[in-house]
Amino acid sequence: MDSAATLLGAYTGDPVESAYDQLLDDLPGPRWPGVERTPQRAAAAWRELTRGYQQDPRQLLTLFDAEGYDEMILVRDIPFYSLCEHHLLPFHGLAQVGYIPSTSIVGLSKIARVVDAYARRLQVQERLTDQIADLLWEGLAARGVIVILSAEHLCMTMRGVMKPGALTTTSVVRGILKDDPRARHEALALLGRP
Repeated sequence: MDSAATLLGAYTGDPVESAYDQLLDDLPGPRWPGVERTPQRAAAAWRELTRGYQQDPRQLLTLFDAEGYDEMILVRDIPFYSLCEHHLLPFHGLAQVGYIPSTSIVGLSKIARVVDAYARRLQVQERLTDQIADLLWEGLAARGVIVILSAEHLCMTMRGVMKPGALTTTSVVRGILKDDPRARHEALALLGRP
């Protein structure tokens, strides 16, 4: 391997690095020194952005006895970052997650970890919302669950329709929060507070 091949990002045996190397080859003109290590950096970033595949979100739930507590628990404004499976472009936003326990509560940080574990996969926002809600619904045997995600999708911001700032909101409601209008109203009122 000659020094020019090294400068130009020669294949290192890592298929992700090789894919990024090929993407750089698709650009017009010669390569410049600033992209010499781009395939390695991009491969590391790719693995970080998709690390959710290395986690089983069910294993993240740490449950505690609810000790009779049977009212709403909400964790608001959880930042999340994901990649759109259609364009491999980021989407990011805030998650609002609430539940009404039955016999168990979950460690609050675990809710944020569950959001992150599912978000760090190739996703569509609708599926991401469902996955978070389903895990809490089943994993906690909760009486009710609500998950609301609001996100900006760079596939709408940087390409196509090019509408920066447009937010997409998805929601999933399970159990008593779906069936009992008073419980649902309470959850939505709490989520609407500053």
